[in-house]
Amino acid sequence: MKKKILILHGPNLNLLGIREPEYYGRLSLDEINRRLHEKAAIYGLEIECFQSNGENVLVEKIQAAYGTVDCIIINAAAFTHYSIAIRDALKAVGLPAIEVHLSNIDAREEFRRHSVIADIVMGRITGFGASSYLLALTAAKELMEKNE
Repeated sequence: MKKKILILHGPNLNLLGIREPEYYGRLSLDEINRRLHEKAAIYGLEIECFQSNGENVLVEKIQAAYGTVDCIIINAAAFTHYSIAIRDALKAVGLPAIEVHLSNIDAREEFRRHSVIADIVMGRITGFGASSYLLALTAAKELMEKNE
């Protein structure tokens, strides 16, 4: 049975390609998802990519992942910095999770430097643009293989 990974994209990531390309690059979210699907196929993984601007929608998606996916890759975007609800949902389902950011949040504004999920995820990949997601997918694959 294929391992399944849920890839969550938070608020405003639906505007990738047009939103502050100096930080987030020029690739659209659809293009990033296409690249993720290609890489997942090579790895023999099943992935589901999901984007929402709504905190409650992301929380419900995380909760629904319990028992149905093997790992979560999450770019919580602005919710990274303050969403205790997303943090609590990730803790509650107990799935391995990897935090992703396109930009290097530690080199940006002070308010972006704090992540409320950093201490509960397996690791963080930031600052490599769209490649951050691909690196996270590789890390998730290796993590699941290690835990088999």
